[in-house]
Amino acid sequence: MIMPRDYPRSLRIAEQIHREIAVMLRENINDPRVSDFSITEVVVNKDLSTAKIYYTPFSTSQDTKELQQGLDSCAAHLRKELGKILRIRVIPKLVFYFDDTTERSTRLEEILTQEKISKTRF
Repeated sequence: MIMPRDYPRSLRIAEQIHREIAVMLRENINDPRVSDFSITEVVVNKDLSTAKIYYTPFSTSQDTKELQQGLDSCAAHLRKELGKILRIRVIPKLVFYFDDTTERSTRLEEILTQEKISKTRF
């Protein structure tokens, strides 16, 4: 059984924001810049004032600057819609961040592969 201290309120709200934002972006936002991406993580700070929303595009050729601008432009609307859904007094400010974890892991894997190849040669 999960106790409240093991599962802080900020985590519960982050999960709910993650679910609701994903649905809203898919169904309610018609901006062509906001497409073909996934929300990877939502982190809400302890005082619930800010929600950091991390995203990654599906394709590497997609222009991340345009996607970032599209997400930034719809953040206020999404926050307003969250206010209608969430049962909390203050809705966190939504800030979108590009999640480069997959790119960094790919680069690290390439470096490790090259290191392994260079060690086998000697």
